[in-house]
Amino acid sequence: MSGLFKKLPNKLIDKLPTKISDTSRMQEDKPSSTLKPINNQFTKLLSITKYLPATARSKILSKAFGKVVPYVGTTGICYETVEPNQVVVSLDNDKAVQNHIGSIHAVAITLLAETATGFILGLNLPSDRILLIKSYSVNFYRPIKKGQIAAVASLSDEQRQHILDTPKGEMIIPCVIEDRESASSRDPITVEMMWAWIPKSELEARRQGKGDNLSDTDQDKQATDTIKATEDE
Repeated sequence: MSGLFKKLPNKLIDKLPTKISDTSRMQEDKPSSTLKPINNQFTKLLSITKYLPATARSKILSKAFGKVVPYVGTTGICYETVEPNQVVVSLDNDKAVQNHIGSIHAVAITLLAETATGFILGLNLPSDRILLIKSYSVNFYRPIKKGQIAAVASLSDEQRQHILDTPKGEMIIPCVIEDRESASSRDPITVEMMWAWIPKSELEARRQGKGDNLSDTDQDKQATDTIKATEDE
């Protein structure tokens, strides 16, 4: 996701999400923090937009991040809250993301959770490290029949400090899927997203065949190739 600022569109508010839910309840539940944000490409963008009204800020972030990750931008994901301790992204149940029974497609829901957890890790990762998804598990208990869903990813100060202090590590990022227009008390979906991060220098060494772990599995190689393809976009 390098080159964030170079990929910002000239007209950030063109063709923006038309529906943004009231996130007051989300804000009330947001973890409190005493840690200062780190300085990386994501937090720089947040600092530029922090004085904008909440709705305008959400629209600009949604459009900007959609340009950085083009596939995510095609799904209509809206970035409602983007803070080091909590990221909230939402998706409307429009026809473009539905399955054969009119529910939001499983892949779209998985992408929503991946987006929330990946961005909250990115917000807390020093710029000399790279993140990659390692594994995930998604369990569906009932369909999302109508309306909007949201993925809420949260990190405590202790978890954020661990990420900062650990040059190479992995973590299950907590994430909750909310069915905003359902009266059911049963969780529709549970997700578990395992993310990993390594120093960029180690990734470069692997590419040049100089790393210590030259016998990595094919899965590790595929992850490395995926990161390279993302950076080259």
